[in-house]
Amino acid sequence: MQARLGARKAQSCAEPAQSACGQCPAYELNLCQAASEASWAFPSAAPFKIHQADHTVPARRTICREQDLHDAVPIICSGWAASIIMLSDGSRQILSFLLPGDIVSTALLFEPRPHCLVEAITDVRYRTFKRSELREILFSHPELLDKLSRAWIEEKTRADQLIVDLGRRTADERIARLILGLVDRLIKRDMVHGDPLELDFPLRQHHIADATGLTPVHVSKVLSEFRRSGLIKISERSLAILDPAGFRRIANMR
Repeated sequence: MQARLGARKAQSCAEPAQSACGQCPAYELNLCQAASEASWAFPSAAPFKIHQADHTVPARRTICREQDLHDAVPIICSGWAASIIMLSDGSRQILSFLLPGDIVSTALLFEPRPHCLVEAITDVRYRTFKRSELREILFSHPELLDKLSRAWIEEKTRADQLIVDLGRRTADERIARLILGLVDRLIKRDMVHGDPLELDFPLRQHHIADATGLTPVHVSKVLSEFRRSGLIKISERSLAILDPAGFRRIANMR
């Protein structure tokens, strides 16, 4: 079954996408740049053009479903999304939050079925690249595999840390580490500003609960204690870290 991919605006040539990718906060991190620039960065690839399409989905809508068939690889352009495993009792485990520049799933480069549900947290714009063409470009130019390797290693590292968090760390550590991990990723995208550090933070307590294996009530208590201790400030859609060193100590991070 083909996934419901929302509204589409197709692009079949690389040059317009190159311009759009240049505005992406994760331009230097993602595969969009490699795919969009390949035909002019590597003359031997011309006149090869990779087929791609832009999509938009509103918040709380599905980007792709577990086990749906896909012939394209989605990459987040703007907004926040989450990769999620749904359990038989209706509960959810968030595996990862997806930010601009992230591949929805690196597995989709190699197989047609994602292993999880991907849902938009905010309004999301994403770009899809045809799998066969993206693979041809990547594997024809080993220089471009560096970007894929970094994306895969980052995804694997987050998965390993999630196992440790859920198995061994306290609620305070889990939540602090989740927030600091997102901050580190957003800093790479130049999406954190000010002193103290402040960032857009669209997550709600139920998102944090689903990502840390806690209940929303427990998350609320921990966040309230962080606020009372002067570690963070949370408003409707933003978060500021008031005491980075103290917050990192709570998270047990060097």
